[in-house]
Amino acid sequence: MTIQPKSIPMLDLQAQYEPIKNEVLNALTNVFESKQFILGSEGRRLEASLAEYCGCTHGVGVSSGTDALIIALMALDIKPGDEIITSSMTFFATAGSIARTGAVPVFVDIDPDTYNIDPKKIEEKITDKTKVIMPVHLYGQMADMESIMAIAKKHNLHVVEDAAQAIGASVTWSDGSVKKAGSIGDIGCFSFFPGKNLGCCGDGGGVVTNDKSLYETLIHLRNHGANPRYYHQIIGGNFRLDELQAAVLNVKLPHLEDQHKGRQKNAAFYNSKLEGSKFKTPVVVSGNRMIFNQYTLRCNDRDAILEKLKEKNIAHAVYYPVPLHLQDCFKELGYKVGDLPETEKAANEVFSIPIFTELSDNDKSWIVEVLLS
Repeated sequence: MTIQPKSIPMLDLQAQYEPIKNEVLNALTNVFESKQFILGSEGRRLEASLAEYCGCTHGVGVSSGTDALIIALMALDIKPGDEIITSSMTFFATAGSIARTGAVPVFVDIDPDTYNIDPKKIEEKITDKTKVIMPVHLYGQMADMESIMAIAKKHNLHVVEDAAQAIGASVTWSDGSVKKAGSIGDIGCFSFFPGKNLGCCGDGGGVVTNDKSLYETLIHLRNHGANPRYYHQIIGGNFRLDELQAAVLNVKLPHLEDQHKGRQKNAAFYNSKLEGSKFKTPVVVSGNRMIFNQYTLRCNDRDAILEKLKEKNIAHAVYYPVPLHLQDCFKELGYKVGDLPETEKAANEVFSIPIFTELSDNDKSWIVEVLLS
């Protein structure tokens, strides 16, 4: 028998923290005792581990997922007026980072099943100003990177992967090889915001690449462009990941696969219980490994469902209610309602429910009961 809980959070950081509490506190103590707070050994260890985990040769710790995107575009020498093709169904940082470099975001509609950018609609948006394709691996599932890379190669474009929600996700290539999120384009970008599968205790981010020249540029850019200290051939910024955050991530990274498996197990439970209902459950493309940063459902009467969840104190969220091409700050780009129909339709129908690893069986059952009632 399912017992109604008082409330169910979207994420229970306390439950995640308890099993590793001593490890975290010891790691933080070591940082304080070392007096290395910026660009120290914890950061270097994290960068090496991050690169290895993602199947890349180089990793760089940075101050946030947003800054990861900005520094990636800076490393590729993006200039004002350059065009970057990306998705409109994503967190604001994707397009915000493009605008911050002076470039122009060019929005492409999504695949209605995965909510990722639709490769079939990319080429029509390419102009002589296009410099980069920035796919977003939304909700924890990779975009169709094989098709995207073919387009990029054909048009001599760079690719920056916004993998903020997808660390550990992977795709099986047509040759049978398995490639991880962030390892395919020129640069892969990650967020370590606390709500992510791998989250620190504040803001943090990471960048990976297989290009040694880009790596060296990224290393300098994240520290004001200095090379060596106090000598600047390029202008960078303060994009450094501090040692305290790196120490926490070094503790949590070895547990990341368990986090993924727990979320996948919970997703399988939801899928089985909601099969045949009015809810469209997540579509995972064959050959893809999804890590369920979010578990996102879709239905025609979303507002009524959200009100029901609210009444029962079940946390929920809409990622994302207003597509980026319709945001006020991008009015000058000239987009209007109807330009990206699949994106706009999804924005009115999707919502996400708790999926975190530590979610109890009773809580999952109660969420399903409320959804189906």
